[in-house]
Amino acid sequence: MNLKKIGIIGCGYVGSSIAFDLLGRQLFSDMVLIDINQDKAIGEAMDLNHGLAYSEPMQIYAGDYKDLSDCGIIIIAAGANQQPGETRPQLLDRNRVIINSIVEQLLPYNKDCILIVVSNPVDVLTQMVYTASGFPAERVIGSGTVLDTARLKYLLGEHLSVDIRNVHAFIIGEHGDEEFAVWSSANISGIDLDDFCKLRENLHFDAMKSDITEQVVNSAYRIIEGKGATYYGIAKAVGRIVECIVKDQHSVLPLSVLVDGHYDLHGIYMSLPAILGKNGVEQILDFNLNEEEQRHLVNAADHLKSML
Repeated sequence: MNLKKIGIIGCGYVGSSIAFDLLGRQLFSDMVLIDINQDKAIGEAMDLNHGLAYSEPMQIYAGDYKDLSDCGIIIIAAGANQQPGETRPQLLDRNRVIINSIVEQLLPYNKDCILIVVSNPVDVLTQMVYTASGFPAERVIGSGTVLDTARLKYLLGEHLSVDIRNVHAFIIGEHGDEEFAVWSSANISGIDLDDFCKLRENLHFDAMKSDITEQVVNSAYRIIEGKGATYYGIAKAVGRIVECIVKDQHSVLPLSVLVDGHYDLHGIYMSLPAILGKNGVEQILDFNLNEEEQRHLVNAADHLKSML
């Protein structure tokens, strides 16, 4: 497989924003865009090509599934958009059929790539792709809570008046209403979060934790109410995932991964910290959770199983 060639299936707001982000990262020599609306894919390819004079040489074109035969990475971003007031679980019935159709059309041409699922509800749909494709679990990855974690880091940075890049914390469980922050291991450049709050004389931070978590969980709904869809944040998150693979960075990201024995859970895709490299998921990290966090994780698993 050619890790310098990437395919993006679905050229809506999310897919086209991902394509634009990847263009700026200069990771690929070829990018194939596929959409059920061929004119949309052609238009997006033209628009991206017109920016190449100010970037690096690259072949960007609209194609079909046979053009994905040698892609090392394929991103699935197709699906119905989440509507105002609609929950991610309500999206499931609409997107399940779309996802299964995509996998069926892809398999005759490529069985060796890394699949990255972005469509929502991402944890459940990633498991459906895993089941339908027959790929090994390390090569079927969902975008998970990488975006949610970025939202948490942003809010913590704002509340504590510190560089977001110094904030180390995770949102895990699922990309949805049952996600939660792992406060017990959160830190600012290695300084325990509670200790850092004391240093900053932010003595009321404990009372703000639930408010910050609520803002993370509901931020997508608020963005959708304001502008109709979320796409810039997830594009940057997926770009980061892709960069980890292409550059074999062995980075730790909270991805949708197959949990089978981790945290005493089995047979379910969930959003958990994992090490990511050129071959996909290298290791799911079991790190210490307190009792409340472990309970939240079990609740998220039960919720995902009920959706499946």
